[in-house]
Amino acid sequence: MAKSYVKFEVPTEVVSKTYEALQLAKQSGAVKKGANEVTKSIERGLASFVVMAGDVEPEEVVMHIPMLCQQKGVAYSYVPSKLELGKSIGLGVPCTAVAVENQGNAASSIKDIVSKLTGISQKQAKEPIAKADASNEAKK
Repeated sequence: MAKSYVKFEVPTEVVSKTYEALQLAKQSGAVKKGANEVTKSIERGLASFVVMAGDVEPEEVVMHIPMLCQQKGVAYSYVPSKLELGKSIGLGVPCTAVAVENQGNAASSIKDIVSKLTGISQKQAKEPIAKADASNEAKK
């Protein structure tokens, strides 16, 4: 997942838990699927957790979502595969993004995922900035 919109790497065990939590949220709560529906859900203040696929082409389809989540205070994560993301919510086709509006029975799982991601994203958020600055300096 080396796309420019991916702000942090998600450990494999967290990715697995994310797929499971989305499946549970789909069964017992409510989810929105696709970049457009996810964007609307975030803007309307309905999304409580957002997941994006790391293999979206072109990346412009989802690259606005992390910034929108940050502005609205919505927790978000990434998974490597749009096909697996689609399967996790019962679709037979790839899905670029999913917003959980009603967590249902997945609430404790999502809370656990978000707490793990908070530490990861804060730690890794500092590193890319320094690397980007260094690469920009090297280009000059």
